Amino acid sequence: MSSTIRIGIVGAGDNTRLHHIPGLKKQDSVEIVSVCNRRLESSQKVAKEFSIPKIHTDWKTLIASDEIDAVVIGTWPYLHCPITLAALDAGKHVMTEARMAMNAQEARLMLDKSKMNPQLVTQIVPSPITLQIDRMVQKLIAENFLGEILALDVKSNSTSFIDFSSSLHWRHDRTLSGLNILAMGIWYEAILRWIGEATQVIAMSKVNVKQRKDGNGILRSVTIPDHLDILTKMACGAQGHWQFSAVTGLTPSPSEAWLFGSEGTLCCNPESADLYGGKRGDSGLKKISVPPELIGKWRVEEEFINAIRGQEKISHTSFEEGFKYMQFTEAVSESFWTGDTVSVQNIGR
Repeated sequence: MSSTIRIGIVGAGDNTRLHHIPGLKKQDSVEIVSVCNRRLESSQKVAKEFSIPKIHTDWKTLIASDEIDAVVIGTWPYLHCPITLAALDAGKHVMTEARMAMNAQEARLMLDKSKMNPQLVTQIVPSPITLQIDRMVQKLIAENFLGEILALDVKSNSTSFIDFSSSLHWRHDRTLSGLNILAMGIWYEAILRWIGEATQVIAMSKVNVKQRKDGNGILRSVTIPDHLDILTKMACGAQGHWQFSAVTGLTPSPSEAWLFGSEGTLCCNPESADLYGGKRGDSGLKKISVPPELIGKWRVEEEFINAIRGQEKISHTSFEEGFKYMQFTEAVSESFWTGDTVSVQNIGR
């Protein structure tokens, strides 16, 4: 590989245009040489906007090109697995947008293929919602601020009332999104960083808007829930409650995560990136000041390039971690389909 790392982009959606392309362009000796979007017109628009010299009309030809060293996948989840497998077979490094895949089986294939190619860097775009405070939470837990962790409560809800009229979004379309539901995967990834994985789940869900019109005005059935409640048994011994909803109009606390311990409590508000805590004997929670050296930041593109150059290892987010959140994602779906408690570790094995 030359000293210049050459990148091909497959799928230049909002996140790719707003974050990945500008972030990659900031790195030394990195060149974005090609792009392939869903339509020729959109590929041409992106190429012009970012001065990308080559356009491909088929992602397979981009992957096969000798002109690139690494592939950035910005498509919807339905293509993450096939593009990743093809890219690794072609000897390309891979950074793929979240969510990792359609289901745990696809995630397992991606993880196994990455293990077969340890010389290639693989990365999933990480959940950004708690990046600023993750290291502080980890430090407090390590210092026994919470004592024994007893309970977890996560909410990610909409403040808007149910919308019966909006068009079908790709997140409503199971053929494009798979088993992914609302913000469940990115929140689970964040909690993995704090206290580790769930071992058992039991879930209930509801699809309140059962049909939506697609871009052609055709009425399509919707089977992905817009309201979801989950109970979990965590490996650390805590019991968890999770709620994700698009129908909770005027909810006073749309997005937050609580950790309750025998000696202390922590609360995270991702909207403001604030962290609050209190100990036994305190009258209430107080805002916790995070030292500058512990404040995390978005450095996804920098980490990807540095990992290719052998200067660091991927910390946010590895395929191993992605597989864990896809196990959880599938376990939740299996639970609300069957009404049973589901073992997370048995999914995708």
